[in-house]
Amino acid sequence: MPYLTSTAAGSACTDLSIGFGIPGYAHPLLAPVEWGELTRPGTPLHWVALNVADGPGTRPDPHCLEATGRLRNAGVRVLGHLDVTYGARAFGELVSDAHRYLDWYRVDGFLLDRCPTERTALPEVRRTATTLRALLGEGHIVLGHGTHPYPGYAETADQLVTFAGPWSDYRWSQVAEWTAEYPPERFCHFVHGVPRGHLDEALRIARWQGASTIYFTDRTDRGGSIDPWETMPGYWDEIVSRIGTGVSE
Repeated sequence: MPYLTSTAAGSACTDLSIGFGIPGYAHPLLAPVEWGELTRPGTPLHWVALNVADGPGTRPDPHCLEATGRLRNAGVRVLGHLDVTYGARAFGELVSDAHRYLDWYRVDGFLLDRCPTERTALPEVRRTATTLRALLGEGHIVLGHGTHPYPGYAETADQLVTFAGPWSDYRWSQVAEWTAEYPPERFCHFVHGVPRGHLDEALRIARWQGASTIYFTDRTDRGGSIDPWETMPGYWDEIVSRIGTGVSE
């Protein structure tokens, strides 16, 4: 698959509106500040993923109902988190979880996390996405690949997560050439371990590579024992200000 360097890709698109996609904060009881910050006026949010208990849980959670209600009242799109487990989750299980998200939390779409990338898995992912769209009527589907998938996936969802990983990889990453055929609004980048002093560089890479939905954090996974996405970065106010005022441009 052809790839472009960050600099080369920058010539294709440098004018885009960057905003946040929140991969999934911890439960509102454990991260009340994080959930509260999401409804602050002027925060450039594209969407927020809700992950109650590795999915929607077994019954409606009152704390999650309250948190998603506040987001909805603020006009923020909420997505239900569905773990595809690289294609190992059964179609029926995913649809059942989707129904619960819709019935209990009235989600606006779904983030299909750990989505496969291979061409052979595309028909099943397309089947799942088509079914979810039918349930939603009108909604937003994000495929959480974490890397560049087979190009055909771009026709299956509203957005693709084409990078999810550490800053040490992101700063040297390359973008697949085929992504230039789509607008930046179709791609998301999630990067952990980004030092405060490298925020401008990280934002430039996102723009060069044509991704308009991002989440950058200084948190790390510490060898996989801690989810870096569960809490907001220490520089949250700073990155909100930079994106909101266009400083990164």
